[in-house]
Amino acid sequence: MFPLGSLPMVLVAMVGGLALTGAVAPPELFDPGPLVRWGLPFVTALTWVGATLTIGAFTLCALVLPRPGAGRGNATPGGGGAWRLLAPVGVVAAVVWALAQLAGLLLTHAAVLGTPIGGPGYDVQLVHFVTEIEVGRYLALATLLVAVIPMLAVATTSYAAVAWAGVLALVSLYPVAQTGHAAGAANHDLAVSSWWLHLGGVTVWVGGLAALCLVASRLGAALPRTVERYSRVALWAFLITTVAGAANAWVRLTTPLDLITHPYGQLLLIKVVLTLALGLAGWIHRTSTIPAIRAHADAAGAKAGWAFWRLAGVEVLVMGAVVGIAVALGSSAPPDPLEPVSNAGALFVLTGYPEPPAPTVLTYLTQWRPEPLLALAALAGVFVYLRWVRRLRRRGDAWPAARTVSWVVGLLLFLWVTNGGPAAYGRVQFSGHMVQHMLLAMVVPIFLVLAAPVTLALRALPARRDGSRGPREWLLAVVHSRPARFFSHPVVAGVNFAGSLVVFYYSPLFEYAMTSHVGHLLMVVHFTAAGYLFANALIGVDPGPTRPSYPLRLLLLFATMAFHAFFGISLITQSTVLAAGYFGQLDVSWGGDLLADQEVGGAITWGIGEIPTLALAVAVALAWAKEDDRAARRSDRKAERDDDAELRAYNDMLAARSGQPTPGADDQEQPEPDPQK
Repeated sequence: MFPLGSLPMVLVAMVGGLALTGAVAPPELFDPGPLVRWGLPFVTALTWVGATLTIGAFTLCALVLPRPGAGRGNATPGGGGAWRLLAPVGVVAAVVWALAQLAGLLLTHAAVLGTPIGGPGYDVQLVHFVTEIEVGRYLALATLLVAVIPMLAVATTSYAAVAWAGVLALVSLYPVAQTGHAAGAANHDLAVSSWWLHLGGVTVWVGGLAALCLVASRLGAALPRTVERYSRVALWAFLITTVAGAANAWVRLTTPLDLITHPYGQLLLIKVVLTLALGLAGWIHRTSTIPAIRAHADAAGAKAGWAFWRLAGVEVLVMGAVVGIAVALGSSAPPDPLEPVSNAGALFVLTGYPEPPAPTVLTYLTQWRPEPLLALAALAGVFVYLRWVRRLRRRGDAWPAARTVSWVVGLLLFLWVTNGGPAAYGRVQFSGHMVQHMLLAMVVPIFLVLAAPVTLALRALPARRDGSRGPREWLLAVVHSRPARFFSHPVVAGVNFAGSLVVFYYSPLFEYAMTSHVGHLLMVVHFTAAGYLFANALIGVDPGPTRPSYPLRLLLLFATMAFHAFFGISLITQSTVLAAGYFGQLDVSWGGDLLADQEVGGAITWGIGEIPTLALAVAVALAWAKEDDRAARRSDRKAERDDDAELRAYNDMLAARSGQPTPGADDQEQPEPDPQK
């Protein structure tokens, strides 16, 4: 249980950081007592240790280790035993996490209230805190989500169970990201998304290494392969951690000089240095430690283990220090308190940004509202796709350049739509919102579908032979799963694409998406995915749905688009403003009448939909023509091989039915007639 040895390092770093910033000094007013002031950081540290080990254990089970009995004949032994150990560890760590999260909720309530735990009316105040106060609601939600993880993770005999438990664990970090320093009104979305990405990257990275240390002695000859797989996961986690951490630090600091002059900045600088040192250690892992482990794996297991522990041991201790410093930072006041701007208008309070200038073509191209989560998804998608193409070409396989261009254009367009002008105006104007929506649902998916990303991934990603699941195995599992087959069915995809418009805009979901960061992200994901599934059913080449014949595809396209046009007309003729409680408070200086702007949004919905519809129809027609041409060429080649046997058999059948001689019979030699007859 070597990772538990890092707990003292966590506590030492946390106490030292708290002493540096003075975060646990008694306040001048409403002191909740030393139990709350010191107990909250300690409970927070225990919370992050439990969360880190939970996510790390499930990450290794889902992405690195083979499940017991899942290996093939040539599998290397060792992985199954590691799975048997890590799965229960993840469950126990999740239980610790849930209890610590509950204790953190109670201590946070006492700290906010400024009184010790207990006393008259404490229960009423606690209920009010978790139901009416934003911080209390987020902490209560996080506690409930974490409490579900152990119950879900009990069924850790399947890949699906550990995968869902890991995903739920990462989701449980999001309500926590909504609290603390990220809860300030200024740059709220940027702070929350970057902080959640940072937390997720740290837990996968640190927790994965801690879990690997727990099972290293049981891996035997599988140790090199396991360390190499973890190294790939850790590289992505490190990149996400550093980039998201830099974005979050940029929000919290008023000037780069705060890194030297402010206690919070000094502690942050120490964390940055240690994080970079860990990145260097990871690079040493990939370049020297993994080859050394592989070289000694078969000959001497002790030497392979020493090569691993020589670097991993120090790395885990440094990670413990980083976690302790992170807890101290979370309990300390940053230079920029992220408080709302004084006398800010409703628009700034609701969106976290000042009013953008009146929309023009130039402002649509120059205005930016950064959303780290969606920006990272777009840029990572471009990088991974280009890497897969390069991998194919290095081994001599071709990949159409047009597909590569289509993918890059589609994701760069997605990046602009979710972080640029459409994102800026989509939050303050209904017509701007519809521009963003139509581009996400009807334009971006066409480029992505034409790029055939699933086909490329299946050709570029290596297959695993030991029973574990890597990216290729998970992709196949998702593509062939029942939910994927259901939602990718052409009829279901069409109904979802068109019907969800009515459900979304004529229900409270629309206003929730405009007022909530989570709702906005879910809106982007849903409509982009709905557009992708619909376009993939019509013009896609990736494996998945059973696509209908081309005439039926055109019929489905025009039926869906007719409903889409009807929806646009309904917006134009609508006599009430949608999400009036939100748009009515913004009071945009150049906005004009809300109902008139909604009519413009309906016209945009109707008008923008025509061009993608025409493009889809042309693509279906071209694919139909190409399919007919390929079928004709196949028929011609077959006729050349068998001397048109199919045609001659057909003619013989017709002749037999009509009682006429077989075609071509006149060309055969006929017997001479008998004169006597």
